[in-house]
Amino acid sequence: MAAIRVASTSLTVSSSSSSSSSASSYYYNSRPSVFTKFRFRPIFDISFAIGPLSPTRAKRMSHSIAHATLGLTEPNNADPPKISFAAKETDLLEWKGDILAVGVTEKDMSKDENSKFENPTLQKLDSYLSGLLSEASSEEDFTGKAGQSTFLRVTGLGSKRVGLIGLGSAASPPVVAYRSLGEAVANAAKSVQASNVAVTLASCDGISVELKASIASAIATGAMLGIFDDNRFKSESKKPSLESVEIIGLGSGLEIEKKIKYAQGLSSGIIFGKELVNAPPNVLTPGVLAEEATRIASEYSDVFTAKILDEEQCKELKMGSYLGVAAASANPPYFIHLCYKPLDGEVKTKLALVGKGLTFDSGGYNIKAGPGSMIELMKFDMGGSAAVLGAAKALAQIKPSGVEVHFIVAACENMISGTGMRPGDVLTASNGKTIEVNNTDAEGRLTLADALVYACNQGVDKIVDLATLTGACIVALGPSIAGVFTPSDDLANEVFGASEVSGEKFWRMPMEESYWESMKSGVADMVNTGGRQGGAITAALFLKQFVDEKVQWMHIDMAGPVWNDKKKNATGFGVSTLVEWVLNNSS
Repeated sequence: MAAIRVASTSLTVSSSSSSSSSASSYYYNSRPSVFTKFRFRPIFDISFAIGPLSPTRAKRMSHSIAHATLGLTEPNNADPPKISFAAKETDLLEWKGDILAVGVTEKDMSKDENSKFENPTLQKLDSYLSGLLSEASSEEDFTGKAGQSTFLRVTGLGSKRVGLIGLGSAASPPVVAYRSLGEAVANAAKSVQASNVAVTLASCDGISVELKASIASAIATGAMLGIFDDNRFKSESKKPSLESVEIIGLGSGLEIEKKIKYAQGLSSGIIFGKELVNAPPNVLTPGVLAEEATRIASEYSDVFTAKILDEEQCKELKMGSYLGVAAASANPPYFIHLCYKPLDGEVKTKLALVGKGLTFDSGGYNIKAGPGSMIELMKFDMGGSAAVLGAAKALAQIKPSGVEVHFIVAACENMISGTGMRPGDVLTASNGKTIEVNNTDAEGRLTLADALVYACNQGVDKIVDLATLTGACIVALGPSIAGVFTPSDDLANEVFGASEVSGEKFWRMPMEESYWESMKSGVADMVNTGGRQGGAITAALFLKQFVDEKVQWMHIDMAGPVWNDKKKNATGFGVSTLVEWVLNNSS
């Protein structure tokens, strides 16, 4: 991310392996990934075409394997949590379990002159509890604002605890409010080691059947994300106790079951993306990232194929820009290409998702140094690839029809050594354009250049690339909003429409062509960075040079929202919007 100041091997996933996509839609049971228990042997059916190893290559391979186990760190082999989901129409007073949680808006919390609830659902519960709910909400100044919650230990009711969780002021809050409701319930369950919980809304009247199913899906997604804790690298951790979630009052039947199954697939993709970003760079090397990608294709071979290119194969494709970045690292680069094709084989639209895959970014010779350089967080410089691969895992389970999707990552590290690129070097990208490197810390765009050329060569109609590309975008939009750059109004409308469903925040930025003057070189076609002013814009203009004019293209700079500083954890940003966008392009 730009700051503000082996042997020749072909890997092809075999189609003979069976798909595991038939898992129950009622369970969240994410299969363990390769870095859950770190290993280097193949975990999938592949065919190898291996040339003889020269002494130099053999030494480098040995070095890279040793380097990948730096610090003797191996992730804990923890079993993933299992949660069963059910949508029911049950009397709240008759439900039996550990926690009964009610989502309430500020309007739901209105009271009469006797300080009693006017909402029928709350009125019924409060009456049965002899006024405890209204009394507690007054004492704790609980008004139903988003983020507020209160829980009571009760007797005489089927549920051991009753809680109110604030949804905010709107009668029908956006999906993020309902997802937050699910997360709050999961967090409450963790705090008291609850096994069984139920969730309902104080007001369901006037909500359409379709919207009720979407609300149930959002609650289920929130619960699955809320119960997830990434404890792979901690010596001690508690096993989640939550086993079942019942969603009451939003209907039942096939439509809501489909939505819960969708929530399962989406959540597993988001969690996978979080795990990738959270994994330390001494564990998640470019080779391990490639292995994680091929695992997706192996597990879902009914709809996925994988192609992994090594350094020699990338040279054959003349990917000089990408390989220039990778040259300094002892860990070799791997170019990842997954392809999703629908079960029925009919394709109406071809899409490409391209993710920046720098598993660590030192800055190179323009090393990241000093306060604000964030070098200690540069494991997240592969956040774009995490979003892309997370979306791949989700879509593998959702299986949209009518759309072909290519998932492309140029994975490598940006390190410092005698073999690394230097300021002043000229690189030649696979489309023949030359780039003078005036800053080795503007490396992400160099890897994306060849990845975008490769994506265009797949004959796709639309491309969305995601990257933790510039500190300038963080300065402009802060830590929660991603910057969007595209010359296509139609594509912008599509992605922003998807983001309204996902709840993720994006802001369209200008592509000011006059700024390209600062990107001109005296000895090459362009330089790789134009300086501090408008840095996110010039980065997008650089990427545009490697996209076919006939292809609709969007660049998303997600340097801010990839990471939550408060939680010191990855956010899984981008997965939800990408999945929704692909679904909107399917038949």
